Amino acid sequence: MRGRRVQIVIPAHAGRRSGNRVTAVRWRRVLEGLGHRVTVQTGWTDERCDLLVALHAHRSAGSALQFRQRHPSGKLVVALSGTDLYRDLQRYQAGHEALAVADRIVVLQKHGLTRLEPGLHSRCRVIHQSVVVPSSLPSKAVRTWQVAVVGHLRPVKDPFLTARAARGLPRGSKIRVVHLGAALSDTMKERAEAESRKNPKRYRWLGNQPHWKVMRQLARSRVMVLSSRMEGGANVVGESISVGTPVVATRISGSIGLLGEDYPGFFEPGDVPGLQRLLVESEKEGDFYQGLVKQCDQLRPVFAPKAESAAWKQLLAELFPPGSVEHELSA
Repeated sequence: MRGRRVQIVIPAHAGRRSGNRVTAVRWRRVLEGLGHRVTVQTGWTDERCDLLVALHAHRSAGSALQFRQRHPSGKLVVALSGTDLYRDLQRYQAGHEALAVADRIVVLQKHGLTRLEPGLHSRCRVIHQSVVVPSSLPSKAVRTWQVAVVGHLRPVKDPFLTARAARGLPRGSKIRVVHLGAALSDTMKERAEAESRKNPKRYRWLGNQPHWKVMRQLARSRVMVLSSRMEGGANVVGESISVGTPVVATRISGSIGLLGEDYPGFFEPGDVPGLQRLLVESEKEGDFYQGLVKQCDQLRPVFAPKAESAAWKQLLAELFPPGSVEHELSA
């Protein structure tokens, strides 16, 4: 396939480290690696392109619908975020209109299909977010049995649930929680600092950290806890698995889609005692913990960059079959 001109549009207010922008930048890298010319913009500006990828169905619906109206034969991919699947599609119509005119719909994990009308499934493709593993990583922490929590301090993440679970651990436990993520309000910052002061043996908030430091802390940890009440398919799940750290997560659709229905490391959202039991059992490093390790090791290839690249290559082959000449870039 000859190179195509691809434009990825993201919501206008996506910050530099927002999930949407991080995904868009990674997809640009993947598509450029496949030989295409790619730009990332906060909205479509009628610039000529062979393919428009609208990231976030609801918030990028305007771009998707304008593109389809002005270029009826152009190729359009709409990618669904977690807030699309688990909130906005239930509240607003715009995202549904964008999905109706899309040639393909991208979801980040297969359980997301359960939130969509069956009539859309034939156009849906699952593309897992890939992880580039650093060439060197530290060994597991020795003085403590480190548990990582990664995510900005927002209510939807239930960010202090793991800290609460850590308060009541047995006296002999070596578990210590390290929490990486920015406080997005003064209230959250004060609470994280207070938790660190009151329970320094069990909890330490490290604040916002560069990605390379996050990966090192994940590698040093024995378990990563994802306590969110809503996720579309958290990238940190793949990051943790890719550096050899198993996951304990809330039983929500976005995590079921990544880890599988039968994954043993689930607890119910908001369930402090349930998480506490999983942590205590994991620290024993017996059959339960080894089962988590084994299942996560089996999932590791899902998050390999070559898998994400292959998925995009297949999707583009469907949109631009060999021999097609429409919208092809000039040499």
